[in-house]
Amino acid sequence: MFVGTHRRIVSMWFPRLASDRVLRARPTDAPFVLFQCHGTTETIRCLNRTAEAAGLHAGMRMADARSFCPDLISRPADPAGDVRFLRGLRRWAERFCPWVGLDGEDGLALDVTGASHLWGGEAAMLADMRARLDRAGLSVRLGLAGTRGAAWALAHFGTEASTEEDLLSLPVAALRVPPDTVTALQRLGLRRIGDLVATARAPLARRFGRELLLRLDQLLGEVPEPVTPEAEPPHFGVRLTLPEPIGLEADVMAVIERLLKPLCEKLKTQETGARSMCLTLHRVDHGSQQIELRLAAAMRDPARILPLFARGVAEVDAGFGIDRIRLAATVVEPLPIRQIDPTETPHPDRLQDLITRIGTRIGLENIQRFLPADSHIPERGFLVAPAAFSEAQSGFHTQRPRPLRLFPPEPIQGNGPTPPAQFRWRGMRLHTGCATGPERIAPEWWLADENWRSGIRDYWKVATREGRRLWLFHTPQCPGWFVQGEFA
Repeated sequence: MFVGTHRRIVSMWFPRLASDRVLRARPTDAPFVLFQCHGTTETIRCLNRTAEAAGLHAGMRMADARSFCPDLISRPADPAGDVRFLRGLRRWAERFCPWVGLDGEDGLALDVTGASHLWGGEAAMLADMRARLDRAGLSVRLGLAGTRGAAWALAHFGTEASTEEDLLSLPVAALRVPPDTVTALQRLGLRRIGDLVATARAPLARRFGRELLLRLDQLLGEVPEPVTPEAEPPHFGVRLTLPEPIGLEADVMAVIERLLKPLCEKLKTQETGARSMCLTLHRVDHGSQQIELRLAAAMRDPARILPLFARGVAEVDAGFGIDRIRLAATVVEPLPIRQIDPTETPHPDRLQDLITRIGTRIGLENIQRFLPADSHIPERGFLVAPAAFSEAQSGFHTQRPRPLRLFPPEPIQGNGPTPPAQFRWRGMRLHTGCATGPERIAPEWWLADENWRSGIRDYWKVATREGRRLWLFHTPQCPGWFVQGEFA
């Protein structure tokens, strides 16, 4: 029946992966569920055994769940965290065999061919898996068979005592086919895998397509289905053990220069650039010091990165000497190779280098730039963002000129809808020479802003005889005059 008898596949299914992950940090014996939002409806994504015993199930609405179980404890689901946790389990499972791949959102597939004897046989290996996962607080169901499809079926629909001889008695849902296909097969009276094996293939192919027969052949081993291990992410780190301890600043910088070359070559091969680097200096007295370098832009040029370490190295206490140095790019970003444009300005990266040098002293977050914002309100027409984590943008375009300086509105004396002929501002007596306006600006009614509670504003550009060019506005709904800006 089974062609791939020499292959042995283990399927690990974690039916409560999400809830077990959360409960490992905050254990509780009360009913517990993780919910997710679909539009305005909250539904259960995962739950513990106590919640299942109370009659709850995955996909149930939270409103119904709380009515069934008033003492229910709920938390929002974190699918991204579940994926990271499953990837960590994949790395842990490599202790049993080197070929471990992800199997959906809550399972692993292990190709243990030729590895079970290292654990005292297949039964002892499965028992060890269960014991270790049970100590970790994870619910798991295991299936061992000669094909990946058969192992998955035993893990999801079999029992601990089930073997490959029991495959034909499993329901058709064990074939990993869509629920609609399972329902259609059950309506035709095909409820078990054995029923499908005894049925002519041509009518099944015409009615359900090739996917059903493909899954059946994969389960029986007539079509191969390999376990593909996930590729490990590249590690951007290099280190050098020195034959003699060093302590001079020039010697440390020379070692950093030597380490930067292979590290930047690896970054270039992966078409990435470093945004944060960590230099670890190990001393002969077993002490260590770290130098964190945060870059304003993704870089992989050793000549540009090396001078940025000078300030940190100058502050290092070498003690009795440094005998080991490690350099790693802790944060990387995509930096694809691009064609050199002869028309671009020379040295376009000098601004990023300057921001990095200043940022090492005062922090990258404290070097900021202005970005345009989509708002007709003068004080909301721009955003302030860290220059290292944003790109310069154009788009500060308005139909009317705006003052170079904006400040909170300052009241002045004036009557009527036109600018006053003379007024006092900041201790100066000014006389209106020329006034241009008005420009009416209405408040953004969908935002709550105390400064615009007075209603619409009529702005005027006023050139005084004393040489000051001011931006004044009048509030018709609550009469008053204010100065808000000054032109160059």
